[in-house]
Amino acid sequence: MVTDSQTVTITLMDKQYQISCDPQEREELVESARMLNQNMLQIRQSGGVIGLERIAIIAGLNVAHEMVKSQNSGATSELVSSGIERLRDKIDSAIQNLSPPLAR
Repeated sequence: MVTDSQTVTITLMDKQYQISCDPQEREELVESARMLNQNMLQIRQSGGVIGLERIAIIAGLNVAHEMVKSQNSGATSELVSSGIERLRDKIDSAIQNLSPPLAR
């Protein structure tokens, strides 16, 4: 089913932008813009970066870095979970080998 796009107005560093998106993605777009704007304002306030384009690039890199860290953390969690599962299987197997067989 095709959905109609809608126009959403977002604000980044006191400038408004019209962005087209699917209605079901509107809230995510608004939240993403809010986070990006907050990041850009912090960079501007630090005084180390001048110019909208440079601030946007640094903010984009910050957001991408957070995503990469999050993905790597998720991969680490999966490895730990997998390792725990293998250890649990080995422990179960060892316990079964130690237990005397049930008399019938």
